[in-house]
Amino acid sequence: MILEMKVPSPGESIKEVEIATWLVKDGDYVEKDQAIAEVDSDKATLELPAEASGVITLKAEEGDAVAVGAVVCLIDTAAAKPSGSAPAPVAEAPKAEAPKVEEKKAEAPAPAATYAAQAPSPAARKILDEKNIQLSDIVGTGKDGRITKEDAVNAVPSMGTPTGGTRGTERIKLSMLRRKVAERLVAAKNDTAMLTTFNEVNMTPINNLRNEYKDTFKAKHAGVGLGYMSFFTKAVTRALQLYPDVNSMMDGDYKVAYDFCDISIAVSGPKGLMVPVVRNAENLTFRGIEAEIKRLAIKARDGQITVDDMTGGTFTITNGGVFGSMLSTPIINPPQSGILGMHNIIERPIAVNGKVEIHPMMYVALSYDHRIIDGRESVGFLVAVKEALENPVELLCDNNPKKAFEL
Repeated sequence: MILEMKVPSPGESIKEVEIATWLVKDGDYVEKDQAIAEVDSDKATLELPAEASGVITLKAEEGDAVAVGAVVCLIDTAAAKPSGSAPAPVAEAPKAEAPKVEEKKAEAPAPAATYAAQAPSPAARKILDEKNIQLSDIVGTGKDGRITKEDAVNAVPSMGTPTGGTRGTERIKLSMLRRKVAERLVAAKNDTAMLTTFNEVNMTPINNLRNEYKDTFKAKHAGVGLGYMSFFTKAVTRALQLYPDVNSMMDGDYKVAYDFCDISIAVSGPKGLMVPVVRNAENLTFRGIEAEIKRLAIKARDGQITVDDMTGGTFTITNGGVFGSMLSTPIINPPQSGILGMHNIIERPIAVNGKVEIHPMMYVALSYDHRIIDGRESVGFLVAVKEALENPVELLCDNNPKKAFEL
């Protein structure tokens, strides 16, 4: 029996996916539920499991865009599973072909010996003359190595004596997820009245709390660490409740306001930027926030993040500081209206009660949509975040850190 495997729907709004990687080869025997491919949607990378055991025939190439519901492979369920020794010749086949591949590579320069003799088109010659480029400096891509007009247009004059270093280039198609991220970022710049306001935070109080309780916290909560993100998330949810316009979105001529705080946390995954969502963060404890962020970060790292994990979100936090960024203007994650950028912590001299002291300082940045958030709300929000981070015992721990940390 031949089973047709079709692309399942990753979500209601997704109509098309892209074959990112085939994890099996045409003619392989696959087991039921074995991962046979990774497919990219515009929101996540998902694994495609085999629906039955049998010999597989691939019907799409890597990089192909395939509609949801389309057939991507066939599985012959009547095919017998190969014996334990049978696969050996298959595994050795690539080794036998390897020298042929090397021979082709070795022969690749051959056209270079004749391309200079291939007369370029009149248009190509004119362009090369204007650029003062010799025919011998160009490798033609036309038939039999002929130099085309496009070759001449793309040719770059020599910038000096070659040093012997490599000068290769590679053209790589972006994944569907990366293309969608790029599209959304450009849309955010073009479709919003984005503005950024800045402030700085003295991290000494948080560092003191972490140094005092982090070991006990980690031991009590099964390896969940007490990081900076829980403090920032709590400071943000507090500020969002004080300034609800920052926790709202534009929808045509309407403002959509939320009485909950679903915080998107920007993380870097193997497929690019991911923004999984911590739901109802305003109700979570320090342990709850850290545990949820850890769970989502592991899923993103392992490529197991789902569309549902990244759907929604009313406000975003991004931490460029982990990569060494001192200051940036983060781009809004549409359709949200605000994003908080964290940065690296650097010891700097500041004035404290009329005296110069050295403290660990962090710049924070709030980018917001000025169509819906005014200067008063944006600046007040960021000041509220700063106040909470500089007075965490009172404003984030209710004057009882042990209870707040569930110790």
